[in-house]
Amino acid sequence: MSIEDSSPNPRENEKNTSPGRPTKHFAAFAISAFVVLAVGAAGGATAMKLTRPNVEMAPLTPVVITSLKDSNAIVTIKGNVAEIYGNKFIVQDASGRALIETGPAGDDGKLVALDEPVTVQGRFDDGFLRASYIVHGDGKTDALRPPPGPRPHGGPLEEAMRHLKP
Repeated sequence: MSIEDSSPNPRENEKNTSPGRPTKHFAAFAISAFVVLAVGAAGGATAMKLTRPNVEMAPLTPVVITSLKDSNAIVTIKGNVAEIYGNKFIVQDASGRALIETGPAGDDGKLVALDEPVTVQGRFDDGFLRASYIVHGDGKTDALRPPPGPRPHGGPLEEAMRHLKP
């Protein structure tokens, strides 16, 4: 007596366990991973674009250089470049001179030229105007860096030490 199977393939009901063949699940996982990476890259590019300094300056009226005080407020001055010292240069107007610090953007000393008319915007602190924007005589604007926020107040001891500086 023998038992016969009526199906044409006797191994039809067994699972395919061959390890060399990818399944539909792996393809779906790969596509999902690609989509997640693409969305992340697009989000990162958008975030970088939004956090860069804006090339448009705030429309501040230029002030005379002699009126600058260590208030750490954003100011704009206008004058001609009198001297260049690496990443620093001196702007002179009819009232006086101011030392402008450009940071790493001006390290080569070629950011401005001697006797060039410029408008500089930044924060004036400790005798320097830390430039954020330079507008050249031809209208070209250089965005150097976003202006740093005001320094934290160190209390009466720091204020006394500032007055003792030579």
